[in-house]
Amino acid sequence: MKQSYLSLLVAACISLAGCAPLAPAPRGAVDINLVALNDFHGHLESSKFVYKSAYEPREQTITAGGIDNLAAALQAFRREDRELLFVGAGDLVGASPAMSSMWADEPSLAALNMLGMDLSSVGNHEFDQGRMELLRKQKGGCMSSLPAKACKFDPAFKGAAFTYLAANVTDSATGQPFMPAYALRQVKGVKIAFIGAVLRDTASVVTASGIAGLAFGDEAQAINKAAAAARTEGATAFVVLIHEGGDTPEAFDQAECSQLKGPIVGIARQLDPAIRLIVSGHTHKGFQCKVEGRTITQAQMGGHVLTRIKLAVDANGAVQDVTVRNVPVVEGQYPVDAKVAAYLAAVKARSADALARPVARVSSRSVTRTLNPAGESALGGLIADAAVEATRADGAQIAFMNVGGMRADFDVGENLVATFGQAQVVLPFSNTLVVMDLTGAQLRGLLEQQFARPNGGDHAAMLQVSSALHYRWDRARPLGARVVPDSIRINGVPLADAATYRVVANNFLAEGADGFPMFARATNKRDTGIVDLDAFIGLLVKRDKAGPLPAAVTAPRIERLN
Repeated sequence: MKQSYLSLLVAACISLAGCAPLAPAPRGAVDINLVALNDFHGHLESSKFVYKSAYEPREQTITAGGIDNLAAALQAFRREDRELLFVGAGDLVGASPAMSSMWADEPSLAALNMLGMDLSSVGNHEFDQGRMELLRKQKGGCMSSLPAKACKFDPAFKGAAFTYLAANVTDSATGQPFMPAYALRQVKGVKIAFIGAVLRDTASVVTASGIAGLAFGDEAQAINKAAAAARTEGATAFVVLIHEGGDTPEAFDQAECSQLKGPIVGIARQLDPAIRLIVSGHTHKGFQCKVEGRTITQAQMGGHVLTRIKLAVDANGAVQDVTVRNVPVVEGQYPVDAKVAAYLAAVKARSADALARPVARVSSRSVTRTLNPAGESALGGLIADAAVEATRADGAQIAFMNVGGMRADFDVGENLVATFGQAQVVLPFSNTLVVMDLTGAQLRGLLEQQFARPNGGDHAAMLQVSSALHYRWDRARPLGARVVPDSIRINGVPLADAATYRVVANNFLAEGADGFPMFARATNKRDTGIVDLDAFIGLLVKRDKAGPLPAAVTAPRIERLN
């Protein structure tokens, strides 16, 4: 079936000038070739890619991506055009698999350097460890907010050789851009302005203390301002690299898809008319759409897909046409890039012992983060239980965990012995546990905030809870009152609004992030310094010594009535 799909893809790509050598431009025009990547998230190795193609009726599952296969593809594309530019749309690092995150994502940045990445917008995950750590990743050095990880793979970490762009991120004190708003590149005699931006809501999805002093502004306004400035420097063609996206029911490789929805559409409609190409990210959706004459692309995530782009530029340097094609990055499709393949082997060898270290026996091969209809997951409950167990000495009674903080299911091999790497991929952020006091009334308000977010009632908003907490909610009830009155129990005892409860959550939630400002109102806060991953492993070890006990949550903690 893979051969059938690839045969169809090759035929489609040739007809659409996406995979085979791109057709020459009309007389008087110049072809400029780009390759784009978004949401790489430190996926050094290939991984499972499940997709449905516009050219294949059945859903496919293949192994795709990996820096070795990306390098092979890029090497082949550059043989077609030595002036090809490789660009990104953010989240190149952060929320990464263990083999990257255990080294502070430094091997991923080194790999992207080897792949010849030239420019990228920042993404929200570039800010996970704060502004200073992002600057270190750009410039190099070892002064890091991750001292246990930084410069441990390479003591002479030199940072990203490519340039991060962020037109709508400014220093609040000076009003000046935190990073360059745009960069100019001269290709085949055409001066192109690449303008970078990140979603304006970045502050709501990263730790507030890490971005103190930064302002995230309106994306379209910042992009247009940068385009005007670049035009004064002679730019005649413009490309936006933005870490914000959308969604469409169409296939990732559907030519000129037309059903795109989401924030990127509204942004695109406000942009300078000269901007004909927008390379997007953030939503992990592959698409290549047209919106009111503009082309908007996204290449899925994890390096599974590359977007090949051809800009047809006229004699005046203006973009007249844009052709794109999303192509899977499949092993063995192109001749090997020996240097990058050797680097991947070296990273795997250096990481193997740490990742393979056994930590505990468990009784289940997999604990899932998939939410049930009430908004609860087995893995979320397990992580919340681990947080309480690790902070009992601080009086913790109840724990909360955000869904977005769980980056993978907890999958263990057939021998039912969990390794450090299998645990680490679940919780890669190195968040610490913060204990705090909330009144019963504040806890009630916190639970209601789950339904007051932009996607009210969407399960992505549901907090995962520890075993002491139980409640019921009813979607038929109005916002602000969806939790069923008198259903909240703490260790079986009805919640008392005037009582004070000791709560624990990761430092991201504790600052009121992810749409839960009630945490910011908590009192008597103390950051324990305990890393959530260590707490998780600690609970697995304790349960191992006890038997082992089941790793999954069995009794429901959250119940839904409608």
